[in-house]
Amino acid sequence: MHPALTGLTVLERGWLSSNNIVIHGATAEPGAVLVDSGHVVHAEQTVALVQHALRGERLHRIVNTHLHSDHCGGNAALQRAFGAAITVPPGNADAVAHWDTMRLTHAATGQRSERFSHAGTLAAGEHFVSGARRWDAIAAPGHDPFSLMLFDAQHGVLISADALWANGFGVVFPEIDGGPGFDDVGAVFDAIERLPVQVVVPGHGAPFTGVAAALSRARARLASFRREPLRHARHAAKVMIKYHVMEERRIAHDALLRWAAATPFLQAAWQHFGSAHSASPVAWCEGFVDELVRQGALARADGDVLDR
Repeated sequence: MHPALTGLTVLERGWLSSNNIVIHGATAEPGAVLVDSGHVVHAEQTVALVQHALRGERLHRIVNTHLHSDHCGGNAALQRAFGAAITVPPGNADAVAHWDTMRLTHAATGQRSERFSHAGTLAAGEHFVSGARRWDAIAAPGHDPFSLMLFDAQHGVLISADALWANGFGVVFPEIDGGPGFDDVGAVFDAIERLPVQVVVPGHGAPFTGVAAALSRARARLASFRREPLRHARHAAKVMIKYHVMEERRIAHDALLRWAAATPFLQAAWQHFGSAHSASPVAWCEGFVDELVRQGALARADGDVLDR
């Protein structure tokens, strides 16, 4: 473990759930802080993992970097188990209060979630103290308009969520709806480059130290998406199909295509990028299922599609 991560427990999860980061409380602090809580399908496992990591310490607070279903799906279960207060980005606060799953993107992406309540917000430019560290909230739009990163400048620890991974970054959802997003992603890369980062704890995958190399890879990927927006849209559609099969583990082929046809995100992707290449969202998505099977990401058996 990188020495800068002493006092943190990083629970590296599979791709259905985001990583969970336990910031253990220092003396005189009210308890630990958990950053992001994974997917609702894994909520019971998340509670058990967090319980083990706490080793009797109180869970004082849950901080969500953003509210995609893989980052906040354990909130309700953790709230029940530990009574922790939940903090969300302010741009999401009203949608959480009214549980508007379309604005939260859960309904738009056809993904599961469980209602939770929030006790406060954390905005870019604000900070909190946990583990005797100051964590500054930094705006990270692009993947999600309200997304935040958390930075501990003293130790050079960046919790990057889906703004930067070791080999890429999250789908740029605003671009799928026909809006801007790529410029925001590039600006976030520039912001990261200006920070004295020693180690990155991403939303998915293991913590890493090769920040300059990761930024170079991410910028190359972003440049390819700028040149070919259709490539990004195809990537996004395949990610969402794979993700849904991961949720279900096994689903009838026809049911998967019905889900795709009814999912607003995939409808918008087809309308903006796929309608010139296929007759319907169903036909477009069926081609992606075939691709994912050929690539070994999915499998078929007895008329069903299975996760691999």
